[in-house]
Amino acid sequence: MTLARTVEVSRRYGDTLALDTVSLDIEQGGVVGLLGPNGAGKSTLINLLVGLRRPTSGRVELFGGDPRDPASRRRIGVTPQETGLPPTLRVRECLEFVGRHFPDAVPDAETLDRFGLTDVAGRQTGGLSGGQKRRLAVALAFVGRPRLVFLDEPTTGLDVQARRALWDAIRDFADRGGTVVLTSHYLEEIEALADRVVVIGRGRVLADDTVPAIRAMVGIHRVSLTAPELPELPGVVGVEAYDGRTSLLTPDADQLVRDLVRAGVPFHGLQVQPTTLEEAFLTLTGKTPTGR
Repeated sequence: MTLARTVEVSRRYGDTLALDTVSLDIEQGGVVGLLGPNGAGKSTLINLLVGLRRPTSGRVELFGGDPRDPASRRRIGVTPQETGLPPTLRVRECLEFVGRHFPDAVPDAETLDRFGLTDVAGRQTGGLSGGQKRRLAVALAFVGRPRLVFLDEPTTGLDVQARRALWDAIRDFADRGGTVVLTSHYLEEIEALADRVVVIGRGRVLADDTVPAIRAMVGIHRVSLTAPELPELPGVVGVEAYDGRTSLLTPDADQLVRDLVRAGVPFHGLQVQPTTLEEAFLTLTGKTPTGR
């Protein structure tokens, strides 16, 4: 079942074309990861799907209707990139306020526990840390028992433990039949959560498939080894060095290994792996892989 859809949608901001004839279906169930560099159009796409913006051309549907129709929007949850919380309201009061907009809201205690907010339930939001505010903003998206949740950079500012806890909450929601559309700058987050990945660049959909399929799409392999010095080798599209090891990115790993042997390179600890999602993303969006 299709929950949300764009059909040949374009969106302009003055002379800037943010989205260029994008067609995309969001089916029921699972996690859809939206990837793209800054300015690629990810947030614009979400804003169109949730009814905060109108397309310049094309059509947008949410549950078969207009995204600006309150009846359609009542079945979604949204956490935008930036959320303004009333600083004098307490955490529990924020949950209560949002919950009163829905006929069958999740009990406050359940939401507080799921998102690790029980200990700060009585605190004013103005006194929360940045990470606590972000957890509350994400929690509010789930209060109304939505069928479809849009999370725009939900884990920005969270420490590793809080990020992992949020991953568990997202997985649990998807396992129970919910649907999540997720943008993130953390590619390992998309790799860990997404059943489907949509790569957006220059306002267009560059790829739309599973994580393994997108890795395979760019045909890049990582050949990792330890060697005192490496000559210039044909077919190498990227080089990374970390902790005494060198990784060579190449579309033909077998040929690269043969070239290493022919060149008499004294290497050891050879490993050949498929490309990571990050390397596939950088290749698809026309950027150059770099070490971290």
